[in-house]
Amino acid sequence: MMYSSRRKPVLYFKDDRRSCFMCFKISRSESQRMQRHEEVHFLSRKCTVWKLFGFCMVFVLGSLLWVQLTCSGDMNQTVGYSHLPHQPCPIERQSSSADDPSWGPHKMALIVPFRERFEELLIFVPYMHAFLNKKKIRHNIFIINQVDRFRFNRASLINVGYMESGNDTDYIAMHDVDLLPQNEDLDYGFPEEGPFHVASPELHPLYHYKTYVGGILLLTKKHYQMCNGMSNRFWGWGREDDEFFRRLKTAKLELFRPTGITTGTKTFRHIHDPAWRKRDQKRIAAQKQEQFKVDPEGGLTNLRYKVESRKEVTISGAPCTVISVVLECDLSQTPWCQSS
Repeated sequence: MMYSSRRKPVLYFKDDRRSCFMCFKISRSESQRMQRHEEVHFLSRKCTVWKLFGFCMVFVLGSLLWVQLTCSGDMNQTVGYSHLPHQPCPIERQSSSADDPSWGPHKMALIVPFRERFEELLIFVPYMHAFLNKKKIRHNIFIINQVDRFRFNRASLINVGYMESGNDTDYIAMHDVDLLPQNEDLDYGFPEEGPFHVASPELHPLYHYKTYVGGILLLTKKHYQMCNGMSNRFWGWGREDDEFFRRLKTAKLELFRPTGITTGTKTFRHIHDPAWRKRDQKRIAAQKQEQFKVDPEGGLTNLRYKVESRKEVTISGAPCTVISVVLECDLSQTPWCQSS
């Protein structure tokens, strides 16, 4: 009995210490668990903040890259014209001209006769839109796209552009799609005194004869009407400008050209590649003789065409109107409208 009575305190003491030890162990384990939980919570919160910060940085950098590619993206390399300067960003140049008197009261219809020159068009429209906006020239760009089966007729397409340009424009620019002005001193303003030949012979990179009026020519709509437009007899490339020079003289209109331009033949960038896209210079049947004659009656009065479609499009932020047209040809008068 005495042995048993001595064992009880010992047993009780051991149990108590073990209990305390277990309690301490559980308490310490719980503390460590809570500490780990707080550390995981802190790390999780810290990780979430860094993830959010990283996402914001990626978004900002991506946006800057997109703006850079959109505004000054090297479209020249895309279409194979790596020698061209970077395009200005049209969006930056689009000031609000509606109520700004510094833009003046006149509005230009920039008329581009066109067929299958899409590489040039992708460069031309945003470049000219930015160029004219910087000079505060109100304008609409009209791409007159010939979609019929006949040979290309630049003069007839310009006539169509005049007819389709609307009443909100009061002067036109007859503008080749492959000619870009490089000098901002060139005047594209309202040619009130008379036709203004922007691409004059001493400035054009290719054509230098005195009677040349091609490339870029500005006229008021009144003056163009006085000339009865351009002759519709010129199918294929060339000679329609020479005939129009005679019309200007017949209408007794004085021709004006730029002065004070010192950049010479570097005033314009000619982006046509003759090796890639050859011009139709064939002379068929009586066309060789007829191309040098004056057309006293033809022009706006005998123009025949049909509008297939009219679409408002945007190229790199620059708006333009693409008018697809089918020209008509009187085979009894101009059988050379068809290819041989």
